[in-house]
Amino acid sequence: MDTLQEATAADETLDPPNWAEVGALSHRIVDDAISYLKDVRDRPVWREMPAEVRSFFSAPLPRSPAPAADVYEDVASNVMPYPMGNIHPRFWSWYMGSSNFTGALGDFLAAIQGSNLGGGNHAAGLMDSQVVNWCKEMVGFPASASGTLVSGGSMANIIGLTVARNVKAGVDVRERGVGAIAKPLRYYASDQVHSCHRKGMEVLGLGNRALRRIPTDAGLCIDIAALQAAIAEDREAGFKPACVIGTAGTVNTGAVDDLQALARVAAEEDLWFHVDGCIGALIAIAPENRSLVAGIEQADSIALDPHKWLHAPFEAGCALVRDASSHRNTFAVTPEYLESAPRGLASGEWLHDYGLQTSRGFRALKIWMALKEHGVEKFGRLIDQNIAQAHYLTRLIEAEPALELMAPTTINIVSFRHRLDGASEERLKAFNTEIMLRLQEDGIAALSDTTVQGRHCLRVAIANHRTRRDDLDLLVREMLRLGREAAATSM
Repeated sequence: MDTLQEATAADETLDPPNWAEVGALSHRIVDDAISYLKDVRDRPVWREMPAEVRSFFSAPLPRSPAPAADVYEDVASNVMPYPMGNIHPRFWSWYMGSSNFTGALGDFLAAIQGSNLGGGNHAAGLMDSQVVNWCKEMVGFPASASGTLVSGGSMANIIGLTVARNVKAGVDVRERGVGAIAKPLRYYASDQVHSCHRKGMEVLGLGNRALRRIPTDAGLCIDIAALQAAIAEDREAGFKPACVIGTAGTVNTGAVDDLQALARVAAEEDLWFHVDGCIGALIAIAPENRSLVAGIEQADSIALDPHKWLHAPFEAGCALVRDASSHRNTFAVTPEYLESAPRGLASGEWLHDYGLQTSRGFRALKIWMALKEHGVEKFGRLIDQNIAQAHYLTRLIEAEPALELMAPTTINIVSFRHRLDGASEERLKAFNTEIMLRLQEDGIAALSDTTVQGRHCLRVAIANHRTRRDDLDLLVREMLRLGREAAATSM
């Protein structure tokens, strides 16, 4: 055998040596996955990992092979029983969707197909653009607008804020940098705005102080008069007002800013109008509640999250920009190794021209498959269902003297706490935190906590297509029971 033949014979691959064995294992994994979802209600929402499970994650780097079946056994024993819990019907912490089985199959098929969504002439690229077009249609954006699928809401917001900076800077920021901007830019948002916007200001080189937090009204929506006064004050001080951020669903309480009023202010003041719709933009498809986000279609850019109310498996965010040329001009770079060709693989659109990633996963397939299976109208009804469930929980709280509503319920987020007669705010915080932790540790429900107008409270965010009203009845009963126990032990 000559040297070339010897080299060829020694070539290795990651493909399995026995496709029949891997096929049998794959069927077992799918069967286990179906049971995992089918029986999710029967398991704890969350549970602490035992010490021996934690130690499993300290194992050293594997240097020699192991059978795929053994690898799967490790996952089945040490990973699957200890999830974050957000697919469970009583997971209401923070704000997350609850995934769906068809979307999970889409993620699997996307990984099998293996396409890189940086662009090019192939089916995955066309599907990516199609899903972006569907997102535009859902929120009322024109077909001429552009968009890009990203990791989630934080990145989607940063995309919109970056385009706003470049459009409003008055100089070529890409070439000359933010130091060349003649007047420092100012962005405006309510004091309830998500923390990712601070990160955006820092990443964009504008600094946290460039984001003015405007006071909110009794409903925790941005105060329009205070916004107008801040804009006038900044102009007088030599700053350049550049962008107003409307929030379609705040994290703390679900408050929705008056997007129509903000659109008018933005037009009058020549500001970019960005909407952080990562919580509530998709209310636009909900037949009973879509009026809550009226005006979102007037935005210059929108951030939304298919992995929330479209229940796509993580990750799936989307940034939309009304002016496609401004969007592309903010990010497009054409190196010699990514030049377009008149035909062939490089003749398709370069999707990386609309964001920061050159390499991108095939996020679109899991969204596309679930939308095709269920239709957008069902997702709209599920949004209405979650909002109705939040109002149902609100009525339960208002009817129970031991519980206290802490903010108006606008959409699907309920902020409340357990009362404790004569207790200070500090003790109330410790008391409610204890109830929250016991709910988690007992596997009953997962809530989060926050601070609203200086007062600590618990928070239920219902973005879960598996939640039923009897889950909310159970929550109230268990809160009252744990409240009695915590009060007794703390005396």
